[in-house]
Amino acid sequence: MREIVFDTETTGLDPRDGHRLVEFAGIELFERVPTGRHLHLYVNPGRSMPAEAQAVHGLSEDFLADKPRFAAVAAEILTFIEGATLIAHNAAFDMRFLNYELELCGRGAIGNALVVDTLELARKRFPGAKHSLDALCQRFGIDRSHRVLHGALIDAELLADVYVELTGGRQIGFDLAVTAEVQVDGPTKVWPRRQWAVPLAELEAHADFVGRMKEPLWLKHS
Repeated sequence: MREIVFDTETTGLDPRDGHRLVEFAGIELFERVPTGRHLHLYVNPGRSMPAEAQAVHGLSEDFLADKPRFAAVAAEILTFIEGATLIAHNAAFDMRFLNYELELCGRGAIGNALVVDTLELARKRFPGAKHSLDALCQRFGIDRSHRVLHGALIDAELLADVYVELTGGRQIGFDLAVTAEVQVDGPTKVWPRRQWAVPLAELEAHADFVGRMKEPLWLKHS
């Protein structure tokens, strides 16, 4: 199964307020393993960049001034994602901007049936926990030390790892293998399996809960 994990950066929170997409990045997965193919584009929004948005992703008006408008890269994006299931974190946000830009340049919107929201997956799997990308990276032991600012490419790369862990990890079953291999249009790629890292606060909460139990069953039979 082919999937595209993607992320966007924008000038603001809602295209209905005049905000536009400024960056798109997608990472291709095949059977939940990265193939090495990706698409990364910067887009000139044709408008000013609010200071609060630039503080998040670091993309200035000057940097984006010579980048193509979305209409010029729409076909490239559509070709890259064609036939794939789309994976995004808080997918409604990214899809709202992506579909808005597609409709502005006369192309049809992408159906929601093709989209998986990792935020919803995380909420179902870990109710009551934090579900931000940073929090999920911490939970799964994914190194995010190189993520100084938000950026579509780095966030898509991190989300690809998070998505794999949310859907069972690269190690399927209960064997002790520590790598996964995939052959996709080229040499075999070997990907290390992530180590599960439970946040310290959860470990402490669990220890406190167990410590307050009266006559636990396992002590009666020890």
